[in-house]
Amino acid sequence: MDSSGITLELAGLEPLVITKDSNFVNVGERTNVAGSRKFLRLIKDGKFEEALSIALEQVEGGAQILDVNMDDGMLDAKESMVTFLNLIASEPDISRIPIMIDSSKWEVIEAGLKVVQGKSVVNSISLKEGEEEFLRQAQMVKAYGAAVIVMAFDETGQADTYERRIEICKRAYDLLIQGAKFDPRDIIFDPNIFPVATGMDEHRRNALDFFEATAWIRQNLPGAHVSGGVSNVSFSFRGNNTVREAMHSAFLYHAIKAGMDMGIVNPSMLEVYDDIPEELLQLVEDVLFDRTENSTEALLDYAENVKSAKTTTKKEQEWRNETVEKRLSHALVKGITEFIVEDTEEARLQYDRPLEVIEGPLMDGMNIVGDLFGSGKMFLPQVVKSARVMKKSVAHLTPFIELEKEGARQSNGKILMATVKGDVHDIGKNIVSVVLACNNFEIVDLGVMVPMDTILEKALEHEVDIIGLSGLITPSLEEMIHIAREMKRRNLDIPLLIGGATTSRVHASVKVLPEYDKIVHVGDASRAVTVASQLMSTSRNSYLAKIKAEYMGVQEMYNKRRSEKKYLSIDDARANSLKLDWNSYSTPKPIKEGVHSFIDIPISVLRNYIDWTPFFQTWEMHGKYPQILSDEICGKEAQKLFDDAERLLDRLEESGVIRNAAVIGLFRAHSEGDDILVEDSAGQTKRLLTLRQQSQKASGAPNIALADFITPVSYNKPDWIGCFAVTAGLGIEKQIALLRKDHDDYNVILLQAIADRLAEALAEFMHEKVRKEIWGYAAQEDLSNQELVKEKYRGIRPAPGYPACPDHLEKKTIWELLDVESSTGIALTESLAMLPTASVSGYYFGHPESKYFGLGKISRDQIESYAQRRKISIDEAEKWLSPQLNY
Repeated sequence: MDSSGITLELAGLEPLVITKDSNFVNVGERTNVAGSRKFLRLIKDGKFEEALSIALEQVEGGAQILDVNMDDGMLDAKESMVTFLNLIASEPDISRIPIMIDSSKWEVIEAGLKVVQGKSVVNSISLKEGEEEFLRQAQMVKAYGAAVIVMAFDETGQADTYERRIEICKRAYDLLIQGAKFDPRDIIFDPNIFPVATGMDEHRRNALDFFEATAWIRQNLPGAHVSGGVSNVSFSFRGNNTVREAMHSAFLYHAIKAGMDMGIVNPSMLEVYDDIPEELLQLVEDVLFDRTENSTEALLDYAENVKSAKTTTKKEQEWRNETVEKRLSHALVKGITEFIVEDTEEARLQYDRPLEVIEGPLMDGMNIVGDLFGSGKMFLPQVVKSARVMKKSVAHLTPFIELEKEGARQSNGKILMATVKGDVHDIGKNIVSVVLACNNFEIVDLGVMVPMDTILEKALEHEVDIIGLSGLITPSLEEMIHIAREMKRRNLDIPLLIGGATTSRVHASVKVLPEYDKIVHVGDASRAVTVASQLMSTSRNSYLAKIKAEYMGVQEMYNKRRSEKKYLSIDDARANSLKLDWNSYSTPKPIKEGVHSFIDIPISVLRNYIDWTPFFQTWEMHGKYPQILSDEICGKEAQKLFDDAERLLDRLEESGVIRNAAVIGLFRAHSEGDDILVEDSAGQTKRLLTLRQQSQKASGAPNIALADFITPVSYNKPDWIGCFAVTAGLGIEKQIALLRKDHDDYNVILLQAIADRLAEALAEFMHEKVRKEIWGYAAQEDLSNQELVKEKYRGIRPAPGYPACPDHLEKKTIWELLDVESSTGIALTESLAMLPTASVSGYYFGHPESKYFGLGKISRDQIESYAQRRKISIDEAEKWLSPQLNY
């Protein structure tokens, strides 16, 4: 392993950098014809486009690598593999993660390697055909730049004992290192997970041998990884999910401890390890570790008597009979505010000083919360509820502490949090702040749209230990770089955390690190505490050095990939534009041209258009709705969160305290090169600028710009384009202020998340209204909400700042065309973020072949063209489009 701490680097469109501190890497298996009957049926029927939805579900469900296998007797596996991988390459939401090319046939693997993008994983090669063929395949895998899974299989068969496993893996490792000159970090062993509790004596040690072989591999074969398919272990109990889920959870728990760091795991077939009933866990682990002669029989007896349905619970109020310390701890862990003031007062009267209540039972309880969240046994909504309990308790104690004029309690560190200048989004920042506060960090929250000078001056004034910056829109990335550069100029020695939807490990490594080398990218709230704790420890400097080395590795990988990626000149890309048949197609004339405003669409209507999946993602609960409500790992808490959201919607519907507004317009339009010429309501021409893909495409694939979906002016045929802006956040700030006054972060975040969902629902509702009534090109459309979420309708509504049109400057033209601020109250900040934050804006394209796409990286020649058309300097163009630059 090199000094950077990186143990494996893979990539789709985005890098997957695995370090020794990384958690278990989950491989999605539903795009394997042997792992999903639905996927097999779709591939057999030639419905490859529909099969992509399964791949997308895997990515959205948290898969970090996508396993693709086409080995079936009724399929041409080679052709199917190439077809599907090419389709994946055209879907940025899927192809952003690395691909595992999975086949037992070398010709299928090689065909996949020829078309897959990024750095993939081959699954698998083995010694079953001898050393010569093994080395030939290994050298070809290396030549294609992939990592490889090696099965514990040789000329005499699969390894089925500890001795055979380590013998084959050692032999394969030596051949790969010495013969193929393989990087050991690109070697992944699968030492074979076999069923246990089969009733056959030779299978009794299957799990134990796997654990021991895994530990041996990690200790004796430096750099190598261990993977496997966990569901194999429980085949003896097919049909009994209760036992199977417990077996998977216990097996995975012990396999990870032994050193297994990636594998195929179905999250819906896992029980939370700590929630496995004590008796069942004992029986399962007796089997896994072969502890007794009759362990299999005992587990079989249990399985016969247990029902899959899970029953619970204890008397809900039993905890009220405990000591006040235990009651406080229970309230914090469970997020119960009902009794917190009276329990806090009781504790205050028992302790010598009120500060001791905070530093004693309250912090003890919050430490439990932090430990549970850090180990994945508690979910974000629960943590935020815990913080609400803590704040209410502290608020009750604060006046008594002030009367005694005591100093502030000891904290784990002081952290300044701010959303950068021009950006108004703070849900993510609020969540991270709550999680850090739960772990006894003192938070100095400066809010949103905070200028650089204010951030740095307040950091020095409050003597903070860490600065945390958040941003959602792409201009925020430039602002973060600006702040980092200034911190270096001022010779500051304060670690800088950066996070937010548009930030990434690559951005931190390539753009921020050269300006200030004390930075850490925090991708989600669950990492924040670990990072902050490391920065407050005695090993701070070595931790920062390790992070810097990792980011330097990411830089190197990024630069290598950038140099390998081929781009067309902008002239050649335009020559390869999407060619639609404008001779035989005429755009339907809108029923109602011009601008139309709408105020206060009833929430009862908008509820029917809510896409709930992103709501759960806001709370870091990944999975698709409604399946997430029955998920075995987080389903219970997801259902509680959903119920809270529904109750909040009821209250908003009844009270009317949050209002919504929308404005849409349909205008005559033609395309002229990459521009769209729009005739506004006054008959004046405005110009919308679009950007064109420049990456070199597979043969026959076009380089698309949004202008391609509008009739060129040379055809002298009428066409139209739509624009829209909607908000569901009018009045929200007052409600948030009231909730914050009551120390209720949970409902602050819940309200913000619901407002965002309502804004998206309003955008969906208005788009449907446009298609069916205002433009009217799809008057007979009759789609369910699920079909709307899957975008089964004709036409698209791309938004400035998103993959097809990342140029936020286009919002200015939309605002002029629609007079947005007067019609809806939505204002633009200097960085072109929308206020209220629960707002959406964009375009309507109605052509039947219009589709969403990702622009990708673009070259300097297009930037020069764009700057000239926009009438701005090249420097300013590069600032606004910095994430898209390939140079």
